[in-house]
Amino acid sequence: MRVLAVNDISCIGKCSLSVTLPVLSACGVTCDVLPTALLSTHTGGFEGYTFRDLTGDIEGILAHWKTLGVSFDAVYSGYLGSEAQIEIVQKIKRDFLKKDGFFVVDPVMGDSGSLYAGFNDGYVEKMRALCREADYILPNLTEACYLADIPYPAANTDELLQKLRELCARPVVTGILEKENISIRYTNKEGVTQKYTSENVEGFFCGAGDVFASAFVGALARGKSEETAIRLAADFTSASIRRSAKEVADKRYGLNFEAEIFTFLKNLNG
Repeated sequence: MRVLAVNDISCIGKCSLSVTLPVLSACGVTCDVLPTALLSTHTGGFEGYTFRDLTGDIEGILAHWKTLGVSFDAVYSGYLGSEAQIEIVQKIKRDFLKKDGFFVVDPVMGDSGSLYAGFNDGYVEKMRALCREADYILPNLTEACYLADIPYPAANTDELLQKLRELCARPVVTGILEKENISIRYTNKEGVTQKYTSENVEGFFCGAGDVFASAFVGALARGKSEETAIRLAADFTSASIRRSAKEVADKRYGLNFEAEIFTFLKNLNG
C-alpha cells in the first residue's frame, strides 16, 4: 500500500508531514511525500518564522515521477498554500492515483471561525472544487462552515453535513465542542448523522488535526472501515492530547503522539 501525502514541512513543531510520515510508516504503509512549503516552524504561536513556497519545484518532481511510472493507492492532501497548489493536487489525482485508490482531503484553511491569513473567498471556492473530487473530506468545524457556506458555528449539524455531502459523499467534521466533550460528526452509507465523542481537554494543541487525519488515512489504508478508522484515529488523538496536556510544557511544539503510537498500533492490529 503506497500513500502520497501532500502537505508542508515545518522544521520545528510537530504537524503536517512531520506527523504524517511517522504515523503512516508505523501503520505499515509506504508514505511518499510532496512538500508544498518549507517553514522554520509552524505558524501556531511562533513569530519570525521563515516560509518558502515550493510550488516552483513541484512540476519537476511530478515530471520525474512520471518517468518512474509510479502510482499511488491513496492520495492525502493537507495544507495547500495557494489556488495553484489546489489545481496541482487535482492533477495529481488524475495522473497518479490508481483507479481503485482513494483520495482524502483535509481542507486546511481556518480555525476558530476565521480563515487563516492569506486565504480568501476565492481560495474557499477552489477548495470546494477539490472536495468534490475527494472520497473523504476532514474539515474542522470552521472549515466545514466555510465549505458549506453556513455561519459559524453551525447550530444544526445535520444541515451542515447535508450541505457537505453535496460536495463529497463522506464528510467527517472534527472539533465540535459539546460542553465537556468534543465530537466528530459524519454520515453513514444511508446518509444518517453519526457521532463519536471524546473528552475535551482545555487548551489549543497544535498538530492535533494532523494526528487525527494521518491515523485516519493509515487505518483506511490498512483496510479498516470508515467508522473504525474514525474511532481509532479519534482515540489516538485524544490520548495524545491528554498526555501532552500533562507532559508538554510548551504546547506550540506539538503533541507527544509518539508515546501513544504503540497503543494505537495495538488497536489497529487487534
